[in-house]
Formats: sequence, structure tokens, C-alpha cells
Amino acid sequence: MLSAESAAVVRATLPAVAGALDEITTRFYGAMFRDRPELLDGMFNRGNQASGAQRRALAGSIAGFASALLADPDTRPDTLLDRIAHKHAAVGVTDDQYTIVHKYLFGAIAEVLGDAVTPEVAAAWDEVYWLMAGALIGREARLYQDAGVEPGRIWRRWSVVERRTETPDVVSFVLRPADGRPAPRARAGQYVSVRVRTADGVHQLRQYSLSSDPGGQLRRITVKRVAGTDGAPDGEVSGLLHEQVHEGDELTLSAPFGDVFLDDPADATTPVVLVSAGIGGTPMTSILARLAALGSSRPVVVLHADRSPADHALRAETRELVGRLPGARAVFWYERSAEEEVGAREGLMNLDGIELPEDATVFLCGPLPFMRDVRGQLLRAGVPARRIRYEVFGPDLWLPGPTA
Repeated sequence: MLSAESAAVVRATLPAVAGALDEITTRFYGAMFRDRPELLDGMFNRGNQASGAQRRALAGSIAGFASALLADPDTRPDTLLDRIAHKHAAVGVTDDQYTIVHKYLFGAIAEVLGDAVTPEVAAAWDEVYWLMAGALIGREARLYQDAGVEPGRIWRRWSVVERRTETPDVVSFVLRPADGRPAPRARAGQYVSVRVRTADGVHQLRQYSLSSDPGGQLRRITVKRVAGTDGAPDGEVSGLLHEQVHEGDELTLSAPFGDVFLDDPADATTPVVLVSAGIGGTPMTSILARLAALGSSRPVVVLHADRSPADHALRAETRELVGRLPGARAVFWYERSAEEEVGAREGLMNLDGIELPEDATVFLCGPLPFMRDVRGQLLRAGVPARRIRYEVFGPDLWLPGPTA
């Protein structure tokens, strides 16, 4: 609960703080990595730092949390907090690191805003920070407990038992625990972090959705090679996985995390709509595989957009899984060569004329512009916002409010 005194101060200063957050977070990361370079080794992705994605995600989370507190000081934006907690757990964040972040973040705020940061302003924003940090620490503790790991000790070695080329820029890796112990519990739709050592000796990590039924000992990730655009570097982790990892090698994976997953009791009847574009289809394939393994009769609608059938990773598998589910149907959109896939539509995804089951849970994954556009289409089609669940690869640059 945000105190009335602090709420008044935060409300008055939020425009100034929000307007300066880009500069604040830039200075924050610069100072923290200068003094604590070990944090760049295996916790922060250098590509996200170089592109500014991590900085913008942090700024958005701070502003979103403060705005939500002002809207209702007695409640917390649970959707936002849950998503951040899962992202933090997937990289092994621990309680003590919130104190480190506090030191450098508030140093950056004071440096950027100068004399505007009076003792009252500092105390009010300090309260906001520790409300957010406390909520995250509690959530992350529960996530670690549920995963059966000690806080921050999330890593295990996995053996690559198969490597398969899916498209010219996508490969799949089938994995088994290298230590012979049972695989950790996972839910269809969740992701794992993959941690690799780069050529300069620094550990880097990236999250990848599980792309197969997570119910057994084997797990699969499907990795698209990330090509840098607009001056951004190529993806370090995806490039290394494509170039250097083969059958018989080992990878370091985190325990599974992610708050967007299938509720999979065998008797579940809620309809499911899976909406994706590009490599965003990987968690949808996991959900389909889980439904097929359960022998589910739930109504399922699969909607996927891609550049062409040849670029559509796991296309044949998706069709096969849909064929195994009595209540499932699929519609694909391709920007080119749509005639190569029977029944496919040409162009970008357009939901006009697509019949969606009532009361369905919608899973959404793909590039941010695609998700924003399709979410708008879903809302106009009468799908309630609370039933649309989304997953973002990398830092979450789309942080909706508590009811979104």
C-alpha cells in the first residue's frame, strides 16, 4: 500500500520522472556495469543492452508500476509483477541484487533530476521502489520453491540428443538432462534460459520457449538465428547455437519459467485460440503437443502468420498435431507463396470472418507490432482483454496495465 503522502508526491513528480527515465536508466546501467562488471557475465544480455531494449523495459516497468499505484494505492499490478518475476527467476535474480539496483538507480535519478530530488521526493520514490521490489522478491521466492531450486541456483546441464534443421534460419535441439535425474516440471507455453560462453569468455543467455510436449524426460527448443537490424548486433546466443552446437554436445539450461501456459487438467473444456507469427509459433506447438498427449477434445483454433510456407518453422508438425485433435482447426497466412500451402491465405493476418469460440483463452506470441495489431482485432471481435495472454521474447517492451 502506497502511503497518502507518498502518493501525492509521486503523482506530482511522475511526469518529470517518466520523461527522464530513458536518461536515468542509461546512466543506471552504465554506472552499475562499470562498478559491477560481473553482472554482465551471465545475467544481462549484451544484445538487449546494445539495442536499448533492456533499458526501455526497465523504464516501462517503473512507470507502469507507479501509475498503477496512483490509480489504486491499495492494489498492485499483479499481471505486470508476475511477468517480471518469471523473467527474473529465469536469469537467477536473488534478493541481494535489489539492494544493488536500488543504489545505482537512485544515484542515477539524483544525477539526472538534480535539485528536483528533494528529501520528500526521494522518500516517495524509495517507497515505490521497495513496494515493487518486495512484491517481486516474494513472487520470485515462490517460483524458486515451486521449481524445486534454491534462489538463483537454476542451472542444469542438458545433453543434445538431436539437432534438426527446420528452415534456413531455424534449428531445433532435443535435450535430455545430462545428470540422468528427472527433468523438472514444466508447463506447455513456458520458456527456459540457455546460457552459453562466448568467444571472449563472457556468459550470455537468452530465453527460448519449449516447443514440444513438456510432459516427459525430453525437452525441445527451436531457435531462430537473429540477424541484427538498424545497427543492432546479430544475436550472440542464437548465432553460437546455430554454428557450434550439435548432437552429443551439452547446453546449460535454467529451470522452466513463464506465466503464460496451458491449464492442462485432462477434463478441461475451455476453448483455446493460439495466435502467432514467425518464431512465435514455438510455444503454440508445445501447447498443441500437450493437448494431443492428453487426448483433449477442447475446441482449438490455431492462427499463424509467416513470410512463406518455407519460412514457417514446425509447419508440418503443427498440421499433424491439429489433425490429432478432434476439436482443432488451423488457418495460416503467408505474405508470399501462399498457394504452396493448401487452404492458406495471402497477406497479413486478418481475423475478419474467422469464427472464434466463445469464452476462449487466447495465447498470443510474435513480433510486437504483430501482437499489438492482432490484439486490437481480437478486442474488436469481442474477446475480453482479460482472456488474451501474451508472451514476449526478450525484455518486455509492451507492459499493459493491470486490466490489459
